[in-house]
Amino acid sequence: MRTFQLKNGDRIPVIGFGTFGSDHYSHEQVAQAVREALRAGYRLIDCAEVYGNEDRIGEVLSEGIMARDELFITSKVWNDHHDAGEPTAALLRTLKNLRLDWLDAYFVHWPFPNYHAPGCDGDSRNPDSRPFSADEFMGVWRELEALHEQKLVRHLGMSNMTVTKLEAVLPLCKIAPSLIEMELHPSFQQKELFDYCRSKGIQVIGFCPIGSPNRPERDKAPGDVVDTELPEVREVAEARGIHPALVCLKWAV
Repeated sequence: MRTFQLKNGDRIPVIGFGTFGSDHYSHEQVAQAVREALRAGYRLIDCAEVYGNEDRIGEVLSEGIMARDELFITSKVWNDHHDAGEPTAALLRTLKNLRLDWLDAYFVHWPFPNYHAPGCDGDSRNPDSRPFSADEFMGVWRELEALHEQKLVRHLGMSNMTVTKLEAVLPLCKIAPSLIEMELHPSFQQKELFDYCRSKGIQVIGFCPIGSPNRPERDKAPGDVVDTELPEVREVAEARGIHPALVCLKWAV
C-alpha cells in the first residue's frame, strides 16, 4: 500500500475504506465489508460516530486481522456534540466502541453545530441551526487539542471546510490540523480549497471519489452527474481496459 507522509513524519495510506452505509447497507453489512477490506489490504478505516456502526466495526478490529500499529483508524465528532465537554465524551465513546486505546486521527465532522437527524430529508431545517462561528469552532478545537496532548489522538483533522473558514481558524490553532477531509472527484474538484490546504502542509483526504452515484434520492438534485459515466472518464477507462471507477480513484490520488 502506497502512503503519504504527514508533516510530522508519520505516514498515511493513500487509499482508505469508508464506513458510511447510507440507506443501502446495515451496520452488520458494513462491518463485514470492513472485515473483507482488511483481508484485501486496506489499512485506513474511516469511521464516524454518527454512522451508528462503530461498535460493530470494533468487533471486527478486535479480531486481530491486522496489528494495531499497521492500521490508520479515523473518526469524527458530530454536529450535536460541540458544546463544552461533549467532544471529549464523544471520543471516549468512539474509543470504547472501536475497542481502541487511541485514534490515528479525529476530525470535526462539520464546522458548525447544525444537527440533522439520520435519514431526514434534504429540505429539513433545524430551528436551532446557527451560522459558522470561529469562536464556537475553536471551542471544539481546543478540546481536540487537549485530547491530542493526552495521546488519545495522534492527528487532528477538519472536514467540510472552506478557504474562508480555514483562514479564520488556522491562525488560532495551537495544534494545526494534519488532515482535511473534503468531497473530491472529477466533477467536483475544489481546486482552490485543495491548493490552499496543500500550501499549508495539510494532507487532503478526498471522500466520494466516484461521486457517490448511489446516494439516497433525498440527497440528489436536478443536473447531478455520475462521474463514472462522464465521457472523458469512460474514454480513459476504455483506452486502458479498466473500470471507470478506477479512473476516478487514480485521479483522486
